[in-house]
Amino acid sequence: MRIPSPRAFVVYAHDLLMTGVAFVVALYLRVGGLAFTDYAEALALGAPLMMVVSAVVFRLFGLYRGIWRYASMPDLVQLLRAVSAAVLIFVLAMFLLTRLQDLPRSVPLILWFVQLVLLGGPRFAYRLLKDRRLGLSDEIGGVPQIPVLLLGVGDAAELFIRSQGGGGHAPYRVVGLIDDKNRRVGQSVRGVPVLGGSDDLADIVAALDRRGCRPQRLILTKEQGEIRGAPVRDLLDRAGSLGLTLSRLPSLTEFKSALDEGKVEVRPIALEDLLGRPQAVLDRGAIAGLIAGRRVIVTGAGGTIGSELVRQIAALEPDTLVLVDCGEFNLYTIDQEIREQHPGLALHTVLADVRDRERIARLFQEHRPALAFHAAALKHVPLVEANPAEGALTNVVGTRNVADAARAAGCLAMVFVSTDKAIRPTSAMGATKRFAESYCQALDVLPPPDPSQTPTRFMTVRFGNVLGSSGSVVPLFRRQLARGGPLTVTHPEMRRYFMTVREAVELVLQASAHGVTHPDGRGKVLVLDMGEPVKIVDLARQMIRLAGLRPDQDIAIAFTGLRPGEKLFEEILSAAEAPTRTEADGVFLASPRVIDYALVNRALGELESAARAGDTRRVLTILANIVPDYGAEAGNARADAQA
Repeated sequence: MRIPSPRAFVVYAHDLLMTGVAFVVALYLRVGGLAFTDYAEALALGAPLMMVVSAVVFRLFGLYRGIWRYASMPDLVQLLRAVSAAVLIFVLAMFLLTRLQDLPRSVPLILWFVQLVLLGGPRFAYRLLKDRRLGLSDEIGGVPQIPVLLLGVGDAAELFIRSQGGGGHAPYRVVGLIDDKNRRVGQSVRGVPVLGGSDDLADIVAALDRRGCRPQRLILTKEQGEIRGAPVRDLLDRAGSLGLTLSRLPSLTEFKSALDEGKVEVRPIALEDLLGRPQAVLDRGAIAGLIAGRRVIVTGAGGTIGSELVRQIAALEPDTLVLVDCGEFNLYTIDQEIREQHPGLALHTVLADVRDRERIARLFQEHRPALAFHAAALKHVPLVEANPAEGALTNVVGTRNVADAARAAGCLAMVFVSTDKAIRPTSAMGATKRFAESYCQALDVLPPPDPSQTPTRFMTVRFGNVLGSSGSVVPLFRRQLARGGPLTVTHPEMRRYFMTVREAVELVLQASAHGVTHPDGRGKVLVLDMGEPVKIVDLARQMIRLAGLRPDQDIAIAFTGLRPGEKLFEEILSAAEAPTRTEADGVFLASPRVIDYALVNRALGELESAARAGDTRRVLTILANIVPDYGAEAGNARADAQA
């Protein structure tokens, strides 16, 4: 009942004054000039009585808790209720006092309309003035608004327009809509016109520029899954040529939550939006069935792939999760993250090097995991090229140690995370990963040591580059951008497959679930569908545009030449591997040559001896013997170059 502030009291006095005026106007509209002669007595009684009734009713209905600047439909409904109640009580009071003998029967209805106009009109006129809806200014509270175009005519666009039209400190002013389907051109959403289709972007910007409201930003209102890949790359190019920054709204669910909190943030286009990879349909039931209630070990748990494996596995409620890594800081970081997010999970964090055969064997015997995900590896091509013995010890010997420990502990399955660089490798890193694949293939078809045991599945999952992983080109480009360039690309025609780390791990788990339930795939390699390869120079240009800069003008691109071990095009499958689709979406089954276990095991023993002795030439020769595509001559040439 209390008037909350001096401003509210002024509004209260305004409403009572307008109520008295409304009664006079209503009576005048009904009887004309007779209101002040023949109906003077009714006027003298009715106007004060209506003001007294309204004074009580308006406070009871809480009309003064709202703020005129934010007057909205709920405020109008509340005002309508209060005026209706006031008029009804006034009619009842007049009936008790005068039997309504001196008041025309239509006056209460006219009074209702007039009072609504005189009380509601000033409220919404004030909001209109504050919102600058008449286009007299591009500022709110002295803060310039950013003129923007919205691409997409739907719920998200309407919500965004409404959020920016709410007065206060809205940072954007929507000057037009673009309909990518060309179905609503000429219509409007909350007064904002649909100016054309996406092909008309240049003409729309030019027309708005002539009217003095050139947009500075193009905002995608569609969900990420609805528009990505080539269309987004094309929009990024066209927006950049017109001087527009390309942005995206959050998902509709996040947007609605942000509206409730009063914090709507427009997001920059993510690099993932530009890839355009098809979204695989995940069999989440099969993935959950693989992990839930089982003991799981992840090696390389602190790395990019390993840490994401840990996150997704932890969310699937394993019985126990063991994290293994030789890097203290990375292991500590993922350990703390998982303990915070899953406090009830039985988590064991182990500092160990996969090269240490006895340590790994004891670890598996102690925890007896059902599943082992082996992500520990040296994967930076130039570094392994310069240190092939170290690459052999980690990537080949380390994989053997984990695989043998898993077999001895009776694991249900071991999953080896491989790379596209294992196909026709030109680098020592690729050759070591293919050697490790061969060992896992040989074990997969080897009978178990005890015929009564269920044989352990040894599955290799092969995929390409992961966006943002340590040592990848994306973090390098970001560092170079921060320094002002140039961005360094080895060759104009360099192409690579890319996927996000989340997608990669989801498909690794899907492939693993498929492999466990399909033993007919023994000795084969599971390959993830990576979509289309991306030119690295195009990726560099897109990252420059995403930063709001112009390629070759604001930031230069420099070509540095191929590094040792690199090739222009990576492959996921070779022609000799006879790939076939599996029931698991996004997963192929490849059939590379299976080497006899005795042969590959003997070669691996020789490789370990040579690597531990630091005999680089011998290491490269053995790699070339087991991986013929690598080539002994290339291995010897590299050894001579390093000698």
